[in-house]
Amino acid sequence: MSYKEQMNFIDFKLDARLERAIEAAEYATPTPIQASTIPLGLAGRDIIGTAQTGTGKTAAFVLPMLHRLLQQPARWGKTRALILTPTRELAEQIHSMIQQLGKWTSIRSATIYGGVGMLPQERALRTGVEVLVACPGRLLDHLGRGTAKLDGIDLLVVDEADRMLDMGFLPAVRRILSQLPRERQTMLFSATFAPELETLAAQTLRNPERVNVSLGAPPKTVAHALYPVPQHLKTPLLLQLLRETDARSILIFTRTKHRANRVAEQIERANYSTSVLHSNKSQNQRQLALDGFRSGKFQILVATDIAARGLDIATVSHVINYDIPDTADAYIHRIGRTGRAERDGDALTLVAAEDAPIVRDIERALKQPITRRKLADFDYNAPAPPNAPASMRAPYMPQRVNEQHPSRGRYAAQGASNPRNAAGRRPTLPQGAPRPRQQPKVSGR
Repeated sequence: MSYKEQMNFIDFKLDARLERAIEAAEYATPTPIQASTIPLGLAGRDIIGTAQTGTGKTAAFVLPMLHRLLQQPARWGKTRALILTPTRELAEQIHSMIQQLGKWTSIRSATIYGGVGMLPQERALRTGVEVLVACPGRLLDHLGRGTAKLDGIDLLVVDEADRMLDMGFLPAVRRILSQLPRERQTMLFSATFAPELETLAAQTLRNPERVNVSLGAPPKTVAHALYPVPQHLKTPLLLQLLRETDARSILIFTRTKHRANRVAEQIERANYSTSVLHSNKSQNQRQLALDGFRSGKFQILVATDIAARGLDIATVSHVINYDIPDTADAYIHRIGRTGRAERDGDALTLVAAEDAPIVRDIERALKQPITRRKLADFDYNAPAPPNAPASMRAPYMPQRVNEQHPSRGRYAAQGASNPRNAAGRRPTLPQGAPRPRQQPKVSGR
């Protein structure tokens, strides 16, 4: 039965306890990714799923996972399902979905990620949980200590695999996979498939079914607009846009953590309730920022791309790209934070002259030009103040995608290259020149 035939959740013949949770959550008809994935998951098939964010992907793998666990005899103290995810926020979101859909079952789950103490996680592992939702690095720490055991895993989900690749987690994922039983069901989800991920899928999955839903297509409920502006006038234009925007929930993306902090401070000085989300924040700070934004305590959340994938905040009415992202794919993931669950949303992007190439890429991905807008009462000719930061006066230079691991991952901008010479060594500094400060290692686990 196809999605077009208006399949209902009852058609999946899930465990009655799951059907009760689905009814309590007021789920109506399944989304296309759910209609395609859930029957395959229930049949025990390996799956390669491709879908844009905001399509109901999490429930698409959580429901068959919970049903399978309920249909099999419990094995006390054995972890039976593992979900690997790249960020703490996504791990908590998935865990919340498991708790919501499994609320009338006895299935226990736990999250494993860095930025918090090891001891509470060790206690949860000792008491025994059927489902682990884990970031790769911290899970490897527990495996090294012997506090986590994966010999009972018979269902594996790798979520946001392309994000794992960008963040440098692929070697860690491979090490974890080497410790899993070979006889298992595996579901791998990714918005895009680089050659490395195709290789991983070929080595990891057995005769997988491919589910491809709207690859690379942005939500149709989102209206797009570009606001051309010189770099040094971005913040004044942003503040003017906020004054003219009647919205209670706005997500603003910046390219760097430093800029996220600075923009948030300027917005807060304009009397908007604002919070910040990026990888230099502690786990407690990040959770407070997200909880406050979801509840309406904060009207505006300023974030780096750590928030661009997987986070389900259905009430976001506007996404504003203070800095245009480096790729069209990143743009689609960012604006996927609004226009969710059939709600209308707006994606506003501030663009400088040097952003023209990526604008063309985005318009090609959208298969249509984006409307350019100007504010009638804004002075676009105002000069840059003498004390403006250099980043506000000079064109943007390519940055790496990997915010959490500056020394890993691929370069974001096309044409950017690794700063090594042809021999594979870093260029030597002139004699007497000061050496650059070593960047501290930031755990993405």
